[in-house]
Parts: sequence; structure tokens; C-alpha cells
Amino acid sequence: MVVKSELDKLGIQYTSIELGEAEINGEIAEVTKANLDTALQKQGLELMDDRKSMLIEKIKTVIIELIHYSDYPLKINLSDYLTSKINYDYTYLANLFSEVQGITIEHFFIFHKIERVKELLVYDELNLKEIAYKLHYSSVAHLSNQFKKVTGLTPSHFKQLKHKRRISLENL
Repeated sequence: MVVKSELDKLGIQYTSIELGEAEINGEIAEVTKANLDTALQKQGLELMDDRKSMLIEKIKTVIIELIHYSDYPLKINLSDYLTSKINYDYTYLANLFSEVQGITIEHFFIFHKIERVKELLVYDELNLKEIAYKLHYSSVAHLSNQFKKVTGLTPSHFKQLKHKRRISLENL
């Protein structure tokens, strides 16, 4: 709604607006683009007009949605899942992501899963077995090993550290 409102204010014609993406009719003047960028930044949003940045954001969005909002285990490889969702060859996506972000897609996926585990541990509503099931780990041991490898702490030790903060998703 914010994007739609800002586009309307600036008189920019568009064909569609979906979460995270707007399709603009034709070209817009650099001054108008700068005004749109400024208006979006005031709302905590960012204007991205190059294809590579948009692909990186799509990869991140698909992974975050998978981790935070999917109740069903992934039946195919992460690479096949991303390819089907984004409609690009995985090798291209993986190389682009690594080049721009400095980490692999797999590491990004793991780091986000661990951040989700931290969040669930802090909420203290689920035990470790339930968290492992919810996040589709093959076992509690697998979750614990991955958690320790990433954080240097066991999940139970992390839970005891009330002052330990989670990393915000924007900083990953």
C-alpha cells in the first residue's frame, strides 16, 4: 500500500504491484526516480532497479518464507526449490548470491534457520524436540550440532543466556 501510494503521488504509471515488486509502465525520469527513492526510504523501503539486486532479494525472500512460514518439510532440494520459485538456473543464482553477499545460499539458509531456532528458544513455548520438528531437522542431535557449529553454544546454554540477543534479519 505504501508503494502504491508513493507511485500515485508521483504520477508514476504501473501495471502491477505485488509484495516487494512493482512493474512500471515505460521509463521514468531520473528526477522522478530519485524522488521515489527518497519517499520509499522515508517509509523504510528501498528502491532497487537492477536485476541482480532484485534476484538476490527474491532469493532471500523465498528462503525466509520457507523457514518462517512453511509448516511442511521441503520435499525437494533447496536448489530445486529456488529454481522452481525464481525461474533461474540454480548455478547462476548460487554464483550471483555468493558474489554479492559473500556467503553461499546454503550458509544463508542455515544462518536463518539458526536465527529462527534462537527466536523459538527465547519465546520458550516449544521444547527442542518440537523446534527440531517445526524446522524440519532430521533429529534434535542434528539441530544441536548445527546450532553449536554456528553459534558456538549448545541450544540449552543459549537459552540460559537471557542477555544474548538475536541478530536481526536485516543484518544477516
